[in-house]
Amino acid sequence: MADESNAKQCRKCKRELPVAAFARDRNRRDGLQVHCRECVAEYSAAHSRRRREAMGMSVREKVDVPAGRKLCRTCGEVKPHSEWHRNATASDGLSTRCKACRAVRGRQDHLKREYGLTEAERDESTASQAGVCCACLSAPPQHVDHCHETGRVRGVLCFSCNAALGQFKDRPDAIRRAAAYVEGIAWKPTLVAPGVCRLPS
Repeated sequence: MADESNAKQCRKCKRELPVAAFARDRNRRDGLQVHCRECVAEYSAAHSRRRREAMGMSVREKVDVPAGRKLCRTCGEVKPHSEWHRNATASDGLSTRCKACRAVRGRQDHLKREYGLTEAERDESTASQAGVCCACLSAPPQHVDHCHETGRVRGVLCFSCNAALGQFKDRPDAIRRAAAYVEGIAWKPTLVAPGVCRLPS
């Protein structure tokens, strides 16, 4: 048994523990709580759990996580620290979600913020295009296209078509001239006299 001045018995678990295992309590003669820190923590967790259950709130199950790993509450997987982004403000220095879950959430937030769409609505739009880009009708659609003036979503395009519209700055007249050019109709000014050009009609 430990020296009496350096040990105390917990009234709950009945173990003889060092005084450091007890929190301070000024109202007690010895200045320490009657229950050890471990028992107090267990009681607090159980009380909190009962209260949350009574209020109809979700209760997290306690999971034993080995050193060097962390539980992602989003996907429920225990992953090594390399699968997490750093967060200097967190107690463990890591983000609350793993990298994979953050990426998924980032895409969802981007869709909602930029286009006002959910992933389900984007997928519905893609399905209505028969699963292909609505411009070239061949490549898989990956990018939501919208009017930069009104914000209206026009459809879902492949990377190349979406980039092409961006290069044309969404100008239908430039796109029509480009189509005519590809078809062999050159929209070039014709020199009819020195210093005089005729523009195409």
